[in-house]
Amino acid sequence: MIEVKLLATFSGHQNPIFTAENSQKPEILFTAGNDKGVVEWSLKTMSFIKVMFPVSSSVYTLHCPSGQPYLIAGERNGQVSVFDFTEQRVTQVLRHHKLPVFDIKTVSGKDEMLVASEDGTVSVWDVQSLKMLYNFKVSSDTVRVISISPDQKSVAFGCKDNKVRIYKLEDYSLVAELSEHTLPVTSLQFSPDGRFLLSGSRDAQLKIWDTTDYRLTQNVAAHLFSIYSIAFHPELPFVATASRDKSIKIWDADNFNLKKTISFEKGYEMHRLSVNKIIWDMENRLISVGDDKLVKVWDVLCE
Repeated sequence: MIEVKLLATFSGHQNPIFTAENSQKPEILFTAGNDKGVVEWSLKTMSFIKVMFPVSSSVYTLHCPSGQPYLIAGERNGQVSVFDFTEQRVTQVLRHHKLPVFDIKTVSGKDEMLVASEDGTVSVWDVQSLKMLYNFKVSSDTVRVISISPDQKSVAFGCKDNKVRIYKLEDYSLVAELSEHTLPVTSLQFSPDGRFLLSGSRDAQLKIWDTTDYRLTQNVAAHLFSIYSIAFHPELPFVATASRDKSIKIWDADNFNLKKTISFEKGYEMHRLSVNKIIWDMENRLISVGDDKLVKVWDVLCE
């Protein structure tokens, strides 16, 4: 039995929120979207702290690389802004991409940062020097989302051409192309044990792939509309999905049976518009952000 309780709702954003990221510091959260800046919140006092820095266009992704003093924002105008916590300012702006940047992830074992763009390419950067190492074509259309396998041997890219493409992290060579979705892929996540890759799409389907050979093992008609985010619980065997249908669903991570639906219809003080991103914080609370300009913090207990 899973019990869910709303702990807090943060308001203050003036426009839809597209992304959320945990700081390297405990109980600090960053959010951003179609506003003029990146916002810092305290999950200890459940309150607004400050606007971290202004941005010149919408922010689609935030990334705090482990072991680095950076908060990195990928923007609609294609630039990547690097905020340095030690200097408390944006110290670099990476201007390689000319079209929107949708996702940023770090391969800690290689000290490399991957940046995915609407231009169909992924750029690879040295996370220490912030110099670009190379750039490669993944799709003829937008690369929307990145997921890195727990063993850091593989990376998956979800694309607007409905495909998921798997590459070796050793040399960025193509391993597999997964073509079962009928609409653009909008979310991806490897399971913590590395056995499965989960993909969500505008087709509202959640697909479970076996990572030994990337065959499709299960298809779940998970939501009514696009699945925008997938997040495995850090410790317990369940996984959450968030959708444009204004709901969050929690699934058993072994058999992918539905365990809980968090929605307005189920009596929760839920987002009234699309849920765009969900993450688990360091205290295992679930954070959700949406088009309704709100941040919500949920306590999820397994009894």
